[in-house]
Amino acid sequence: MSDTLFTKIINRDIPADIVFEDEQCLAFRDIAPQAPMHVLLVPKKPVPMVSEAAASDQQLLGHLLLKAAEIAAAEGYGDAFRVVINNGEKAGQTVFHIHLHILGGRDLSWQNG
Repeated sequence: MSDTLFTKIINRDIPADIVFEDEQCLAFRDIAPQAPMHVLLVPKKPVPMVSEAAASDQQLLGHLLLKAAEIAAAEGYGDAFRVVINNGEKAGQTVFHIHLHILGGRDLSWQNG
């Protein structure tokens, strides 16, 4: 897999407003936020999309979800936040490196489509 935008951010080739990092993942503020809190959480392992994750990625995927909750809480939105993962171009994925959108701070009622 070639370097993605997110790989370049992980490698510090491109600057980002980083809010969290550990040995498995990195979280940073989205440059076009859709809510007062819009953080992207990316694994350091470059898996293109959820449908291409392997059984060996199970621990990593669980880690991402737990960290998403911790990040939302640290940002002051632990009681109400949304986690979105797009899988594939038709689902809105534009960077083919798994990433979680963590959103909070406004009404996030379901919008179909």
